[in-house]
Amino acid sequence: MAAKGYWIAQVDISDPEGYKAYQAEIQTSLRKYGGRFRVRGGRSEVVEGQGRSRLVVIEFPDYDAALQCYRSPEYAKAKALRQGKATADIAVVEGYDGPQAAGQ
Repeated sequence: MAAKGYWIAQVDISDPEGYKAYQAEIQTSLRKYGGRFRVRGGRSEVVEGQGRSRLVVIEFPDYDAALQCYRSPEYAKAKALRQGKATADIAVVEGYDGPQAAGQ
């Protein structure tokens, strides 16, 4: 079984009302590629380094699905709606299914 894939995004929203169109439109691409929100703007505190005001983690069935979603025409449409409404740093990463520390 392949490791899951993730989008890890840090976002600063400059136009909350305008950002709502992006939030609605992204649902199309997430449904198509099996994306599920795991973290979506809840409470957070940057304890080291720099961050943005909103953190989002989206889980996909695997790394390839995460990349395909980001590169899809469906997401391109959503991303265009985000432009000028928010600044985002987004990384697509492969999950880890290997050994954990003792007791986990």
